[in-house]
Amino acid sequence: MDKPTVQDIFHRFYPAYLDQYSPSPVQAKVAHNIMNCKTGAYGANVCVCEDCGFVQIHYNSCRNRCCPMCQAVPKEMWMDARREDVLDAPYFHLVFTVPDILNPVIYSNQRLLYDALYHAASSTISELTADPKHLGAKVGYICILHTWGSEMNFHPHIHTILLGGGLASNNQWKDNGENFFLPIRVISKMFRGKYLEELKRLWEEDKLVFHGTAEKFRNHYTFKELLDSCYGMDWIPHCKKTFNGAQTVIKYLGKYTHPHRIAVSNHRIVRMDDDTVTFLVKDYRNEGQWKELTISGVEFVRRFLMHVPPRRFVRIRHYGLLCSRTKSQKLTLCRNLLGCKKYLSKLRDMEMPEILEHLYGIKVCVCKACGGHLGK
Repeated sequence: MDKPTVQDIFHRFYPAYLDQYSPSPVQAKVAHNIMNCKTGAYGANVCVCEDCGFVQIHYNSCRNRCCPMCQAVPKEMWMDARREDVLDAPYFHLVFTVPDILNPVIYSNQRLLYDALYHAASSTISELTADPKHLGAKVGYICILHTWGSEMNFHPHIHTILLGGGLASNNQWKDNGENFFLPIRVISKMFRGKYLEELKRLWEEDKLVFHGTAEKFRNHYTFKELLDSCYGMDWIPHCKKTFNGAQTVIKYLGKYTHPHRIAVSNHRIVRMDDDTVTFLVKDYRNEGQWKELTISGVEFVRRFLMHVPPRRFVRIRHYGLLCSRTKSQKLTLCRNLLGCKKYLSKLRDMEMPEILEHLYGIKVCVCKACGGHLGK
């Protein structure tokens, strides 16, 4: 038997999931898209070989950003487009996380409190990098939201790819070499203050709702205790070492932080039976080694749908030198100051058949039977 896929799991366990849970409209749409992707439900392309008459049918995909069968090509195209934004300069990977006692409130108010994560992270970086004590320059960075841990548990956090230098007020390049230039404890305190300040403001303006395990925070005093507990904790962001060269940055973006990542991909699923699903997770207590985890099929579906973002929510956001309004002009100036070349997109002007051949060697216009030309 072939390894099961997320689609197989939804086909088997989604009806039982509906007996226990009520998905939101956007979650229900994701489930429907996954179950019908590449089945013919969204139409098909029929090609006939002009030489031998062989008929080839290709079923259309759902194109949902949460579907594991629809992410490979968008991921490659996104990575390829980022080539034009990368400089030969130091880069750092920052991860901003919040205490897990906030998770119930965040899940009940996803759009507002996910936005607050971006606001707090970007404001922290822009203020600290502009400070002459740390760098004194305008930098560029990308923020991407992930809401999952390796076990598909709810773990909202922001990945930030930060350029390790920028433009000073006199439009000259400025950096501090290969060493990270922002004190982690200063980042922690400022990020904590900014996030909790926005959370408190939303609460005071009566914009928050409380469902499920967050219901207890409807009580004024209980919510105040939650805020006090968060202020008393150390919020420790994580910083990975500088990347080594522009090509490494491009690969790193694709592997860890591209916007087409989902909570679990098909290659991590090991097996499925009548009641359970087994998939691979990272054991961070054992140096990140992979291990198997078995949970009920209904619980798998619940965890998967928990990470469906709000409708039209923008998960990747560009700031500073990478802001779309000024990116072209500012990055050109940076390249001239650094004396580095511009890495050009390889896929920009290609049609989809060309992209598939370039990436995977798939020749969609060639007959599999005789090698002749396929026509519609």
